[in-house]
Amino acid sequence: MTDTDTALHDVLTDAFTRADDAVTSLTDGSSATRLTHRVDADANTIAWLIWHSSRILDDHVAGLTGEEQAWAQWRDRFALPFDDWATGYGQSSEDVAAVPGDGDLLAGYFHVALTGALDYIRRLDADEVERIVDENWDPPVTAGVRLVSVLNDITLHIGQAQFIAGIAERAGV
Repeated sequence: MTDTDTALHDVLTDAFTRADDAVTSLTDGSSATRLTHRVDADANTIAWLIWHSSRILDDHVAGLTGEEQAWAQWRDRFALPFDDWATGYGQSSEDVAAVPGDGDLLAGYFHVALTGALDYIRRLDADEVERIVDENWDPPVTAGVRLVSVLNDITLHIGQAQFIAGIAERAGV
């Protein structure tokens, strides 16, 4: 392992761990009412944003590693009324409302998905970062670009969840 590999591991680990810290701060002590609060009738909830972020993290990292998604062991706990392998893309307002406001469940799944990502990050080297994982784009997507995309997606969604939490707090929810 090179110094560059170690630096990459450290930066990615720090970035992904910050997302986990944010999820913990959103879920610890939060009521189901707060986690399912909507700023309007069709808006995403904190619960859905955390669930979707967890699904993207789990699904996309499993796609990189070829390993089974953790979701296979968590799916029944969530008891969601849509496709077993849904990740949240294109879901309806009713689907958003179906994600439970259970902070322990949401944080638990996010943490397990993050653990899988951190295990993968520890194994990264320059060859893996440059490995083409999706040729349906121009330029083709590398493993490194996929990781950055996942990090960007979850960071944006967790930021949205933090914004909703602030609105809910100001509204006394």
